[in-house]
Amino acid sequence: MRKSHAPPPRHHRSLLLPPRRCSSRFRQVSVSVSVMQGDLLKVKVNKLTSVKTQLPYSYYSLPHCKPQKIVDSAENLGEVLRGDRIENSPYVFKMREPQMCNVVCRITLNAKAAKEFKEKIADDYRVNMILDNLPLVVPYRRPDTDSLVYQHGYSVGLKGQYAGRPEEKYFINNHLTFTVRYHKDEETDAARIVGFEVQAFSVKHEYDGKWDDKTRLSTCDPHAKRTVTSSESPQEVEDKKEIIFTYDVEFQESEVKWASRWDTYLYMADDQIHWFSIVNSLMIVLFLSGMVAMIMLRTLYRDISKYNQLETQEEAQEETGWKLVHGDVFRPPMNSDLLCIYVGTGVQFFGMILVTMIFAALGFLSPSNRGGLMTAMLLLWVFMGLFAGYASARLYKMFKGTEWKKITLQTAFMFPGVLFAIFFVLNALIWGEESSGAVPFGTMFALVLLWFGISVPLVFVGSYVGFRKPAIEDPVKTNKIPRQVPEQAWYMNPVFSILIGGILPFGAVFIELFFILTSIWLHQFYYIFGFLFLVFIILIVTCAEITIVLCYFQLCSEDYLWWWRSYLTSGSSALYLFLYAAFYFFTKLNITKPVSGILYFGYMLIASYAFFVLTGTIGFYACFWFTRLIYSSVKID
Repeated sequence: MRKSHAPPPRHHRSLLLPPRRCSSRFRQVSVSVSVMQGDLLKVKVNKLTSVKTQLPYSYYSLPHCKPQKIVDSAENLGEVLRGDRIENSPYVFKMREPQMCNVVCRITLNAKAAKEFKEKIADDYRVNMILDNLPLVVPYRRPDTDSLVYQHGYSVGLKGQYAGRPEEKYFINNHLTFTVRYHKDEETDAARIVGFEVQAFSVKHEYDGKWDDKTRLSTCDPHAKRTVTSSESPQEVEDKKEIIFTYDVEFQESEVKWASRWDTYLYMADDQIHWFSIVNSLMIVLFLSGMVAMIMLRTLYRDISKYNQLETQEEAQEETGWKLVHGDVFRPPMNSDLLCIYVGTGVQFFGMILVTMIFAALGFLSPSNRGGLMTAMLLLWVFMGLFAGYASARLYKMFKGTEWKKITLQTAFMFPGVLFAIFFVLNALIWGEESSGAVPFGTMFALVLLWFGISVPLVFVGSYVGFRKPAIEDPVKTNKIPRQVPEQAWYMNPVFSILIGGILPFGAVFIELFFILTSIWLHQFYYIFGFLFLVFIILIVTCAEITIVLCYFQLCSEDYLWWWRSYLTSGSSALYLFLYAAFYFFTKLNITKPVSGILYFGYMLIASYAFFVLTGTIGFYACFWFTRLIYSSVKID
């Protein structure tokens, strides 16, 4: 039978224990608490998670041992949205006082309980626990490098054959061996907890006589110095089976200091590959950017010099190239209101991402503060509504718009409304599965309150300020009658150029995207925010450059309809993002349930839509700046 401490499956990404002492990458959010010998330590339980279903469940959704009274811990908005359900547990012990074979409880399974345990075991669910804000981990030895790796939480149980029987049975992990690592203060006898590990075993406990409070187990007896090993008979999960839950606790002194205790959890096995891949991507993108920038500057300088020289010599030559369309290049586009809305939303999203990454890179959004990242992003999105309203109103007034209140309402409701509608449907599906990942009504009401109570008024304030400012003046006058756009070459076809334009921005984030998806869908910590910020800068540069280059070619072909194409050129990278998400789903994940698949593609659709708005806005503003710059640099009668 497969043992509970076998190496993790290939699709799990483990965390590598660093062979050296290293400084903490994050500011510790929780307060350092010294624990004296004999002080009471209380283990808290969190959600049950599975990479197969992506549906979290509360710990007590299974008939585990319960304390006298279940107390829910206070959770922030991000924790609730992540599906965390942190509660107290019957696992209580004293600091630096080892214990052996503590009996937690004894239960007899009924048919319903046995079925629930079997379902969770079949779906590879893992139990997550917390001690002193540290998540519980299971240590393994990697067979290839012999290094120590960690996996979050222990398996509910295992499925396999036993005693030569051909049929597969379900076995529950009912004995836990906790290892609490602590760093002792050199001057005092106090200590701080720096590690929380477990080994889980399935053991069929035996005892003599009838069960009572004084019953001694023959399979696990502290008086006989006998504890559970992997050679014991496993505990089968069946109707009317008796299960006794037990645990051991041992304490080990560690050289890891409290300020560095999270480094163990955050040091990834593929860290070097991550660094090498991103540096490689950075070098390629910087080289391409330099080449494109140099060619563009030389070409533009030659164009502007030629145009201005012809004007000074008063040569009556016919205008050519991009100067020819100067009378139409700033003509408002079709659906200009919609463009204003999308640009304003993109500014809001850009501000949220930028500020979040700066705070995360500086170490203020530590993984030790569960849900902190998501809470920060939500609040920043709400407050960035001010800039969304300002940007959309400024652009709207430049297009000679007058109904600023209408455009403000659409900016405040369109993008969030679409996201909320998709989120509501997905949440209903999670409700149907009775998962703890379903957002409660109170939290949903809080989200709506943030939206209507703070974001919408701020969008109105931003629009009011933006619309009161003088309209942005065009560098050249617009003709009353639009000129006809000549027939374009096949490579300048709008669909073709837009799809080509999205490849480079997607390539800039391709490597980092793999690690982000892995951290989200395989339940791992993501912590390299410094590199993520660097990739974000590369994304901005590539979106701007590819849009400017294609816009220049478009204007040279006497096609002045650049407004929407500039937005869609870089925004098309979202299409490649969604296609890669589909590829990742079928090659890296082991999701089989239809509801879980719908959740995955639903959330990735939201992410791709947001990425479209972000990259499209970057490309639009780059092209907007570029066209104003070149047409203000030439003399036009």
